[in-house]
Amino acid sequence: MASETPQNGAASETASPVVSFVAFKPQLFVEAPKANDAVVFYKNAFAAEEVSRSLNAKRKADQELPLVLSAELKIAGASFLVADAVDDSAKLVKSGGNGVVFCLESENIEAAIAKAVSAGAVAEGEVAECEGACGGGRVGKVTDPYGYVWQFCTPAKKAVGDVEA
Repeated sequence: MASETPQNGAASETASPVVSFVAFKPQLFVEAPKANDAVVFYKNAFAAEEVSRSLNAKRKADQELPLVLSAELKIAGASFLVADAVDDSAKLVKSGGNGVVFCLESENIEAAIAKAVSAGAVAEGEVAECEGACGGGRVGKVTDPYGYVWQFCTPAKKAVGDVEA
């Protein structure tokens, strides 16, 4: 009988923390301040439904509208996020990256990062509190061996919010 080895992310014999995810949401970063325009486009072109929106209260004097930290949209029952590229996210767009971040919601951010790192990802920075990103709350990031950014965040708290656009 041949030796069985784990393949394609299968569980290995070493114990690792159990990590469960409650949502998978691709996040599209667009050049600031065009996220609102992108949301309108997705609504018109693909009948997207806007579920929620988080705006950056701090804006520069020359901006008419606050930047979009995160707008959650649904198309055919699938969720994705759209945001203005600011700070670290702007590097994705300006450096020739694809401007896509995959967002996974989990209650155990540290374990999710540890599991990804043990599989070959590289941790990016520290876990921090972050309003609006991927639902808000605690957020951590890794970059996979293929250059894609995976952001882990605590699940969004259900709240009634204003939806504009």
